[in-house]
Amino acid sequence: MANTLQQPEVEPYNRPNGHGPHAGVPDSNGFVSEDARRLADKHRTERERQMQALNLQRENIQSQRTSHPARRSALEAALAQIEAQIHSMS
Repeated sequence: MANTLQQPEVEPYNRPNGHGPHAGVPDSNGFVSEDARRLADKHRTERERQMQALNLQRENIQSQRTSHPARRSALEAALAQIEAQIHSMS
């Protein structure tokens, strides 16, 4: 059951993968339903956790030192992949 409490819109919640035809779209008064706000908060939280995990992986790779050429190239490839993921999320 949808909660009809109205919250002032702080930021746009237009999400292409939202639920329902008007999920996250503010009504004519500039308010977003409680369900849409919760869904947007959930997506934001998941994104922040993913970014945090990627940043921790990047820091871990950057902290590793090696003189072995194969290991160094593997670390460089892993770092490039992680930085590409971070860039695509930005």
